Amino acid sequence: MTTQTVRGARSDRFGIRDLLAEASAGIGARPGRLMLTILGTVLGIASVVVTVGLAQTASGQINKQFDAVAATQASARPTTSYGRDGQEHAQAPLPWDSAARALRLAGVEAAGTISPVTVGDVEVTAVPVHDPSAPRTTSPDVVATSPGALDAVRGHVVQGRYFDSGHDARGDRVVVLGAKAAERLGVTRVDRQPSIFIGTDAYQVIGIVDGVARRSDLLGAVIIPEGTARADFGLTSPAELDLHLAVAAGPVVHDQLPVALNPNAPETVDVDTPPATSSVRAGVQTDVNTIFLALGGVALLIGGVGIANVTLLSVLERVGEIGLRRALGATRRDIGAQFMVESVVVGLLGGLIGAAVGVAAVVAVSAAQDWTPILDLRMVAVAALAGGVIGLLAGLYPSLKASSIEPIAALRGGV
Repeated sequence: MTTQTVRGARSDRFGIRDLLAEASAGIGARPGRLMLTILGTVLGIASVVVTVGLAQTASGQINKQFDAVAATQASARPTTSYGRDGQEHAQAPLPWDSAARALRLAGVEAAGTISPVTVGDVEVTAVPVHDPSAPRTTSPDVVATSPGALDAVRGHVVQGRYFDSGHDARGDRVVVLGAKAAERLGVTRVDRQPSIFIGTDAYQVIGIVDGVARRSDLLGAVIIPEGTARADFGLTSPAELDLHLAVAAGPVVHDQLPVALNPNAPETVDVDTPPATSSVRAGVQTDVNTIFLALGGVALLIGGVGIANVTLLSVLERVGEIGLRRALGATRRDIGAQFMVESVVVGLLGGLIGAAVGVAAVVAVSAAQDWTPILDLRMVAVAALAGGVIGLLAGLYPSLKASSIEPIAALRGGV
C-alpha cells in the first residue's frame, strides 16, 4: 500500500457526517452555555435590526412631518427696492384678490393675505375709558387678513368664529383675537359679545384663534378684516400672501404664482415655496441613520466578541476530547473544522432569533408611538445571515487554537 493510499484512507476516516455529528454533540453538550452564547448574538443582531429599523421609521416620520408642515407652506410678497431715501419700497403691490387668483392654481389648497396695520398712537384696550394716570402699556399688534388666511396658516378657532367675506366686503368692525392677545386683554369668552377698543372705536370680538404654528405672531395680535383696515386705517394693499399647498406642488406654484398675481410684471412678485426635495431633510435623515448604524455596529461587535470568548473557553475545556480525537486519527483540519462549524451554527442561530426579535421590537415601538413601521426586509435577511458570518469570524482563532493542540500534550492535560 502506498503512502498516498494511506493518507487517503486516513483522511476519509472522518467525513462530513462525522464532522456534523461531532459539532452537534459539542453544541448540545452544554445547553446552558449554548443559550448564553446565543443570547449574546441575539442581542447583537437584534440591536442592529432595531436600530436600523427605528432609524428608517424615524426618517419616515421626519419626512411625514416635513411634508405636513414645511413642504406645504408657501408665501408671496412684492419685490422691494431701495429708493433715494434709503427705504425699501414695493415695486408693485399685490392685488386685493391675490388669494382668489392663487386658488385657481393647481396644488393650492388654501390662500389668504396678511398685512400689518398701522394704528398710530392709539391704544388697543378692553375698556373705553382712558385713564391718563395709569401706566402706559404696549398694545397688541393689529393685523388685517382676508377670510381664508386662517386656513392658509393652519390655525384653529377655539371660540366663536372667523370673519367671512361679508364682514370683509362691508368693512364691519369685528375682530378675532389670537389666544395670547385675548388673555392680555382679559377676553375669555365670546358668547357674551365682548368688545375691544382701538382708540375710541369699538370692535366686537367674534372669535379667538390658537394653534397657528406657521404664523405664531398672530397669536398675540388683534385680527381685523382687510375691508375694515382699508376703511378705518387706510390699508393700501396686502403685504403678504400665505398659501397651503398640496405635497410636491411647490415647484409648479413657484413658476405660476407670479404670473397669476401680476401677468404684466411677474418679476415684481417674490415667491417662497419649498423645493421638491429638501437638503435639510436629507441631511437629518442621513445623520439619524449614521447614529443608529454606529450603535448597532457596537452592539454587533459585542456579540461577536462574546462568541469568540465562549468558543475559546470551550476549546480550553475540551482539550482531553481534542487529544483523544487526534489520537484516533483526526487531523488538524478536522479539529479546526469542528469548532468552526460549532461557532458558525451558534452565530447563525443567534442571527435568526435576533432578527426576529428585532423586527418584533420595531413593530412594537412603532405601534406604541402610533408610527408607521418601516423596515427593509432585505436588511433583516442580511442581519440574520450576518450572525453566521460573525460566528465564522469569531471562531477563527479558537479553531486555530484547537487545531494546534498536540495529542500527547492534550492527553497529559496540557495545552
